[in-house]
Amino acid sequence: MRVDVYEGLTINYCEKVGAQFLVRGLRNTIDFEFESGIANMNKAMMPQLETIFILTTPELSALNSTIVRDIIKNGGNAAPFVPAAIDLYAE
Repeated sequence: MRVDVYEGLTINYCEKVGAQFLVRGLRNTIDFEFESGIANMNKAMMPQLETIFILTTPELSALNSTIVRDIIKNGGNAAPFVPAAIDLYAE
């Protein structure tokens, strides 16, 4: 697995690395509304890019990046909530 960091538009990064698909996780209908709007704009700007939505498991549906950042900021162990490839304590 590889984790990349980029700035700017996602479609520009996808073009740079030759990506044809984006995989996005959804926790609830609010995520779907937000992510489908982004997917539609990406598709309008880069027609060959497909977005694939995957639903989370119920036990992780309440998890979000704000909660994970708060766990880390307060010295907790956030490792169970992020992919192993993420360095949780990088500056």
